[in-house]
Amino acid sequence: MTAPRISHIELDEATILWRNADIEQERRIAIYDLIEENSFKPERSFAAGHAGPYRLRLSVMDGRLSLEIADEGGQHLETLILGLGRFRRPIRDYFAICDSYYQAIRKASAAEIETIDMARRGVHNEAAEMLLERLEGKVATDFATARRLFTLICVLHIRG
Repeated sequence: MTAPRISHIELDEATILWRNADIEQERRIAIYDLIEENSFKPERSFAAGHAGPYRLRLSVMDGRLSLEIADEGGQHLETLILGLGRFRRPIRDYFAICDSYYQAIRKASAAEIETIDMARRGVHNEAAEMLLERLEGKVATDFATARRLFTLICVLHIRG
């Protein structure tokens, strides 16, 4: 038996108004890495006998993250809604650092790029920990999965 996991992830494209090539690459990598390796066990669905794998659709509406969870066949199991107020600052900081990082990789020294990347990873890690806290009691997951989900949450917040 395989561990509960996400087998398919979809972002609400209507939520995403604009993204540049760098952000699109981040999205592709996060989705690929997430599908390849993740741990995702929605507590209610799992307790009701749905052991996964799961299909996940992410969207943002009215400042809330919606996680629509379905079984492998696409049957809706549950929708989790998380307030994103606590994530506003990490998302804003992450975008600012990513922007600096993308500019740096085009013209900065290796040491400067490494410094910016360390700051980027720090913000990303903090936000992943925060997401783990918000999912507690709703979805059992691991740190790596939370990091990738945070990347996708950021993609959903791009407003152009």
